[in-house]
Amino acid sequence: MTDPLGWLDILSRLFIQLWPVWAGLIVMFTVSITYKRRLGLYGKLFDSVVGMIGFALVMFWVFAALFADMIITHDPLAQFSGMRNAAPGTPLRDPAGGYEFFLLGGDALARDVFSRMVMGAREVLRIAPFAAMISFMIGISLGLPAGYIGGKLDTGLTFVANLVLAFPVILLFFLLVAPEIQNTAIPRVMAGILFLMPVLFFTVLLNARFFTQPMKRNLYVGAVLVVGLWAYTGLAFNADPLGVWGMSPNLLNVFVAVVFVNAPTVFRIVRGITMDIKTRDYVAAAQTRGEGPWYIMLWEILPNARGPLIVDFCLRIGYTTILLGTLGFFGLGVAPESPDWGSTINQGRRLLTVYPHAALAPALALMSLVLGLNLLADGLREESLKD
Repeated sequence: MTDPLGWLDILSRLFIQLWPVWAGLIVMFTVSITYKRRLGLYGKLFDSVVGMIGFALVMFWVFAALFADMIITHDPLAQFSGMRNAAPGTPLRDPAGGYEFFLLGGDALARDVFSRMVMGAREVLRIAPFAAMISFMIGISLGLPAGYIGGKLDTGLTFVANLVLAFPVILLFFLLVAPEIQNTAIPRVMAGILFLMPVLFFTVLLNARFFTQPMKRNLYVGAVLVVGLWAYTGLAFNADPLGVWGMSPNLLNVFVAVVFVNAPTVFRIVRGITMDIKTRDYVAAAQTRGEGPWYIMLWEILPNARGPLIVDFCLRIGYTTILLGTLGFFGLGVAPESPDWGSTINQGRRLLTVYPHAALAPALALMSLVLGLNLLADGLREESLKD
């Protein structure tokens, strides 16, 4: 039987195993730094040391998720004889032609901690950014008219947003993902409403921009409606006849809960920014030219609010990541056997004082991703203030 690995051997093997991540980071940083003066706010990010560190941490996990199948050493769901709570660097009794070590040890069910940690990045990053994106589209679609038009519309939308925000977020989150709610039609109804907003957002955006160019408007709006409604029927109602778009009931429940909890906060931020920007001279100039309200909101006000919104988007992905981890920790996330970080931390913490590695690895992964998002937001804020 092979001897256990020492820590230096473990670290060197981890470094080699993560080669797709290092290759991706090297290529991305080389290209970005070379052409940073042509890349707008993204390029300016590389003038900020804090922003670069945050970006590197975030992209580390993005590349880990993208290349997870190449990085993992074992099936993250497979159980191996004699590897229950195995220490980091423990060799397998019977590798059978596969990787012969558990680099970060085994968990209480004899599964590879390293492989589960890497696959956990994919679980987190397939929910958090897209849920935050849809939350932003809903918040922007409602916050812009509330701040720009005002009146009864503003009063009604603000009341609804405050009503949702008045409920404790964690309790609301737990309520929305409870199994009892999942077995009703509520998640599908909520998905039907929330997932329709991105389609409406892009439709109105392009219609406002190309209203005076009917040919382009019809082409772009038609493409958005075809692709958008196709995705909408699959994601919201699992009715895609081609099977391209779809979500499991568990994942849909979590996704809807994240969007529903985040959208009111985005709405308040967009509304406040809009109320400030609508008094600027360039908005008055657009009104004088006879531009419509949606054109002014989407093509005059929104681009000038991009700095604070991009920063908040990064912070909101981190916040969503923490919420997903919290849900997984309490067993309310995706499938119980899922390698998502929250579930893995919960399973490992039961033996934390004796075998800390099973909980420590995903906890450090979660911490590093959220830290990277926060540092990235700080870097973007720093550079956006220079515009």
